[in-house]
Amino acid sequence: MQARLGMLIRARRRKLGLTLQELGNAAGVSVGYLSQLERDNATPSLGTLAQIARALGVPLDYFVAAPRAEDALTRRDDRRRFSIDGSSIVYERLGAEFPGNVLSSFILTVPPGYASETVSHEGEEIIYILEGSITQFLDGKEMVMGEGDSLHFRGNVPHAWANPNDRPARMLWTGTLALFNAASRVALGSPDIVAESRKTSRSRERRP
Repeated sequence: MQARLGMLIRARRRKLGLTLQELGNAAGVSVGYLSQLERDNATPSLGTLAQIARALGVPLDYFVAAPRAEDALTRRDDRRRFSIDGSSIVYERLGAEFPGNVLSSFILTVPPGYASETVSHEGEEIIYILEGSITQFLDGKEMVMGEGDSLHFRGNVPHAWANPNDRPARMLWTGTLALFNAASRVALGSPDIVAESRKTSRSRERRP
């Protein structure tokens, strides 16, 4: 079932931190009409919807394309794997792209000796340890996490983690931090991924 148009507009606007007035100014649409759209009390013309999409920085098909069920499935041997320049972590992407999605999810293979920087950001994160162990630092507290352990926390709490062990660790990371755009490229607005891609010689690295 496709998400309602009003919900998609509202979710994207809030994700960008825009008020109704700011979006209305950018799209050339009145605040009252936008409010009706977000409550699904009005149906825009294709031209008006295109103006709103442009103001929200998404293609028109963000609102009109229905996601295919087969696009939601990732096979173990077919997952996209990649690394960021200057990083020794291998990422396996689990999440799919569809209008209104807010979650990103990866399996991370973390080599021995890796240590992240302390970061904070909007949203929330869940970490689940699949193999090995990592040491998590959350708001100044140190926690050793082993296989089967999980942690769910707000992204605005200062956090960092490390693998001080002599063997790799694998963990599942899921969060609401937007990392990719609709074209499946790394999002330029992502603070952690962008900063990490610029590192080539620093000893401490960021995480997703």
